[in-house]
Amino acid sequence: MSKDRPYVLFETEGSYPFSGGGVSTWSHILCTELVGKVDFELLAITGNPYVESRYRLPENIKRITHIPLWGVDEPSDYYDDRQPFSYQIEKKSRVSKKVINAYFKPIFEDFIKCLFDPYTDVNRISDILYGFWKYFQYYDYKQTLRQPLLWTGFKQSIINNFEESDLSYNEQPRVFDITFGMRWLYHFLMPVAAPISDQVDVTHATLAGFPALISIAAKYEKGIPSMVTDHGVYMRERLINVGQADMPFFSKKLLVDLSTLVSRAVYYTADQISPVTTANKEWEKRFEAEEQNIVPIYNGVNTDLFKPTPKPRQTKDVPTVIAVAQVFPLKDIETMIRAADIVRKEVPEVQFKVYGSLEVDKEYVARCKALVSELELNDTFHFGGFHDQPSMIFNEGDISILTSISEGFPYTVIESMSCGRPVVATDVGGIRDALEGCGILCKPRDPQDIAKGVVTLLKDDDLRLELGRKARDRVLLTFTTEKSVNAYYDSYIKLASKERTPWKERVQVESVLKLLDHVKEEEFEYA
Repeated sequence: MSKDRPYVLFETEGSYPFSGGGVSTWSHILCTELVGKVDFELLAITGNPYVESRYRLPENIKRITHIPLWGVDEPSDYYDDRQPFSYQIEKKSRVSKKVINAYFKPIFEDFIKCLFDPYTDVNRISDILYGFWKYFQYYDYKQTLRQPLLWTGFKQSIINNFEESDLSYNEQPRVFDITFGMRWLYHFLMPVAAPISDQVDVTHATLAGFPALISIAAKYEKGIPSMVTDHGVYMRERLINVGQADMPFFSKKLLVDLSTLVSRAVYYTADQISPVTTANKEWEKRFEAEEQNIVPIYNGVNTDLFKPTPKPRQTKDVPTVIAVAQVFPLKDIETMIRAADIVRKEVPEVQFKVYGSLEVDKEYVARCKALVSELELNDTFHFGGFHDQPSMIFNEGDISILTSISEGFPYTVIESMSCGRPVVATDVGGIRDALEGCGILCKPRDPQDIAKGVVTLLKDDDLRLELGRKARDRVLLTFTTEKSVNAYYDSYIKLASKERTPWKERVQVESVLKLLDHVKEEEFEYA
């Protein structure tokens, strides 16, 4: 390992390199710009195994460990490919009811207690998550978690907890709900069994969620320093998604509590937490991130690529509003459609164009298209799908629009600003940090307020051009790729240079200590 060329384990979920979107854009820029300076190993969590890279990966990405949470029953097929087949057979053969009862069940029971009280001592939670990782380095994941005795214990614990707590007035969980809850634990915790390469100098998670489970293990086992980048705050977006979901109370509570437990442990063990906007700091502190560890790093844009050009012939004389957003609920495209209906009454020839994936939530896409038809906007509002040349998109329009109900520090805003196109956007996340004074901020979920901003800019040429110039100047001064990437490189160098102190020496949870003593005594050959 060379201290001036760190080896970073880069952890993603639902983004790079298998999906598009703002986080993937940021990830690809970061990895590409650091060719020759930093080597990366990707740990990428996806929803299913049937994915392909959406990017031409730079040469400094040395390895990809792909962990699909669904569609596979043998997670080891994906992250243990560097080991011989005999390694897997040996891990399976070591699993027995006696081993599970003695060394895994006690940790699992401690974990379930924490799940019922996700705001318990975060040190205890972190110890237990490390205990999971340590166990699964020697024993097979599937062979362990499929044991009926764990399911029976989980079910009885759930029933007892509901009967003894103030939750009894809520809908009682059905056996089906509890079974599905156990399945969630099986799939969501898969990353905790992944191995850690000896080459890793720093771990870097793109959210304070399940991909960062391996960061916790790396800190305990080898003292590897960790970093977290918060784009949109993981827990805030989890709460929004779960709140909108059609599922029983028990299932919602389980998902929120599991996410809370993991997120707190990630913040607790992280050496540096770098939100892409200062707006995220309050959320991070709410989940007990240490304020001295919070170091915001804004996203940056390539101002040579994203630069002002004249509108193309097809939109030259047409008032055009551009949106770049994957079509799913957090982007609140329905409110954008309703705003377009209001704008059309003031500017009849207006055109709205939305560029972004239509594959993320097909049910929501169908709902949006139905609303377009219902409001008779088929000649006004258009879905352009994925566009492989984003630098050309914004210059098609006069202005851009973003109607999200939750954001971090969106690339689409600063990319549009860099192209000299002012933005009408909802005042959420870090958008104000970028847009204040050179765009129009609106209330989320308020089509009237959003439409007012759009009409103002479309009808006032002088104001639109002035804000466009200010937006470009703001980007050149503050939000360039160079500034952003240099901040991450400096962070990697600083973290990689830290003295490593493994946290396993400070474990206090008895069930985990018992496992560690057992592993030490057994002296497994491949450990």
